Amino acid sequence: MRIIRGKYGRRRFDVPTNITARPTTDFARENIFNVIENLADIEGARCLDLFAGTGAVSFEFLSRGAASVTSVEKAPTQGRFIEKVAAQLGDKNLRLLRADALRYIRDARGGAFDIIFCDPPYDLPGFGEIPGAVLASGLVGPGTLFVMEHSKAYDFSHLPHFLQHRAYGSVNFSLFLIPDGEPSEE
Repeated sequence: MRIIRGKYGRRRFDVPTNITARPTTDFARENIFNVIENLADIEGARCLDLFAGTGAVSFEFLSRGAASVTSVEKAPTQGRFIEKVAAQLGDKNLRLLRADALRYIRDARGGAFDIIFCDPPYDLPGFGEIPGAVLASGLVGPGTLFVMEHSKAYDFSHLPHFLQHRAYGSVNFSLFLIPDGEPSEE
């Protein structure tokens, strides 16, 4: 795993072979972060990484100056890897929640995030309902940018606050932006 840019840019970490996550490719991650940076200010932002996997997105947020990153990952192997990398970086702004991301979305408390990145397993039952659940949760608020990674089999352009779709190779992203001054769909 490679952190692309920022204060930890170009740092590499060996991902354990027993990790079952499908990490976002470096190419797709670099491109979607360029889009994110044009839409939102990562520096000082409160970020959420749902289905964090290897934590590559979480560490990219931290490297680019996020004030805090909450990583939600239930798999023990992935959780240990995220903790190990955070310790090696010495970054105290990452909070790892070893929890089920779907339950976390459903039970969301504690206020909205500035940027949310969601990358569930593509074969997860109920995958198609996840963006709507995030948009209807307490995780979003005025100004929240929500990025959903998915395969080309999905089209989320009908959902409220849809902004744009981006594709990088076989990796697709749907972006949603909650307008300032407008609460989430409840």
